[in-house]
Amino acid sequence: MPYLEILAPGAPETRKRTASRALTDGVVASFGVEPSTVTLYFMPVAPHDYAHEGQLGHVGAGEGPRVFVKVHAYRRTRDQRRALAAAITPALAACFGTASHNVAIYFLDRERDEVAHDGHLASDEAAQPDRTA
Repeated sequence: MPYLEILAPGAPETRKRTASRALTDGVVASFGVEPSTVTLYFMPVAPHDYAHEGQLGHVGAGEGPRVFVKVHAYRRTRDQRRALAAAITPALAACFGTASHNVAIYFLDRERDEVAHDGHLASDEAAQPDRTA
């Protein structure tokens, strides 16, 4: 943890590879975690699986696609969330060929008793420094 779910149109592997490094670096710098704790899920959304303004496959005139990102992580400060949003928005816009105002990032903060790894609640584990969470 943290995990990022990225719902967006498909993108070339080369752009996703570049974005993967930038997104991971952004999480590491903003949240003070190790790269080994960061996981990204690129979840492609086909045009017929997306609607906006009641229009299936909608992309406004002169607009790029919308990109929706869910950040699952232990609770962070407002400044840390602000830093992450600023750090990763340009990389997401570049990856998916859209304007930064089309990138929406939602923070789904979790308490340690709401996360389990290997069948154990994180809150039941010995206290860990924030850099490994």
